[in-house]
Amino acid sequence: MSTRDIRTSSPQVSCDVCGRTLLRGERADTYIAGGGRRSVCELCTSRALNEGWVREGTVPAFDGSAAGSDRRRSLFGRFWNRRERETTNGNATAPAPEAVEPVQALPEVPRRSRAPAREPRHVRAVPTSAEQKVISAIDLFNSSEHCKTVAGVARSLGVPTVSVRPSGARASVVGVVVSWELCWYRYDVDLSDDQPSVRVAGQGYELDELPAEDREANAVADDRGALALAA
Repeated sequence: MSTRDIRTSSPQVSCDVCGRTLLRGERADTYIAGGGRRSVCELCTSRALNEGWVREGTVPAFDGSAAGSDRRRSLFGRFWNRRERETTNGNATAPAPEAVEPVQALPEVPRRSRAPAREPRHVRAVPTSAEQKVISAIDLFNSSEHCKTVAGVARSLGVPTVSVRPSGARASVVGVVVSWELCWYRYDVDLSDDQPSVRVAGQGYELDELPAEDREANAVADDRGALALAA
């Protein structure tokens, strides 16, 4: 009896930064480095940018300060420089001076002082109660791209355990821990920023690495990866 190799339809993808093999459902971004294409997982995008890798499909910012300064040069200044170059090269002779009639100075018109306009600064108030912090953190998480990661891993590993609790270290930070039997993700939701942020704070493969309170579920995740408080 001959044996057959069983292969999955999708090839395994490894992150070129941390060397980790991505789980099924995780997405890798393509970066350009050293003339080659590199695969980078979601947790290593900041490290790739710090190394100078460029994300595929993006164009580096162009500094147009030099061109702008050339455009700001006066017409008279450019004309005078051109005449100087022609005189130096012997291509033109200096014109004879002509009599110039004096120009009567115009009366100076006083300028009205105008204070520069200030852009309005929007300050976001941090909720005081723990329940309101949790609700605000869930809303911010559901509007981020991290829902796609949760949904993708859940398609392979099943329904996750979700814990959403305020951080004891910082009053404006709420921790979100999404865990399965084979891996877990920790997110920090900062409510104090002018533009509140959701960032990946950690990842692991053993549930024993998590404190007991982070393994106690008080929220759920649907098939789209969106979170909600448990009933």
